Amino acid sequence: MTLLIGLTGGIGSGKTSAANLFAELGAEIIDTDELAHRFTRPGGLGMAAIRQAFGPEFVTPDGALDRAKMRALVFSDPGAKGRLEAILHPLIREEVERRIAASRAPYALAVVPLLVETDAYRGRIDRLLVVDCAEETQITRTMSRSRLTRDEVRGIMGTQVPRSVRLAAADDVILNDGDLGDLQRQVQALHEKYLGLARRTSAAG
Repeated sequence: MTLLIGLTGGIGSGKTSAANLFAELGAEIIDTDELAHRFTRPGGLGMAAIRQAFGPEFVTPDGALDRAKMRALVFSDPGAKGRLEAILHPLIREEVERRIAASRAPYALAVVPLLVETDAYRGRIDRLLVVDCAEETQITRTMSRSRLTRDEVRGIMGTQVPRSVRLAAADDVILNDGDLGDLQRQVQALHEKYLGLARRTSAAG
């Protein structure tokens, strides 16, 4: 059975940068945010159910999810988030399992932003890897790559578990407050660790 690492971290922590470095080293990367986007684009597998559950006003003229409207609804109505997740999460989970089964990489890494919050994959993953950085770093990184204001970023951070909770749940931690070289060194060390674990998992299986 393929060794599965769950990678998570707060917004702006550098999850994608870390995952890209693992990919360069040969890991199978399964990004659940990317899958969610695929299922909510025009013709996506989740769109019929989303239209039925939320109404046509949450669908763009070309048939995709209107992300701005849905984001506003989710922030104002906590129940809406649960309804959306009930549509998308089973589709995402099925695709994650399919990719793991088809993978020929030594190990797979599932990028799940709300892994600790939802606990959705805790029974499936072999190790939990948290990418962590200072909260101010999260804010400045997120603002630099998006049109979000400081208050909006803080609002998103407020929907995620505190750093302390995330770190307490971690098996492995990448501290991403440094430069790219520092991140590369940490990823390389964990890659070698995971290769060893993958060999033992394969031998035991």
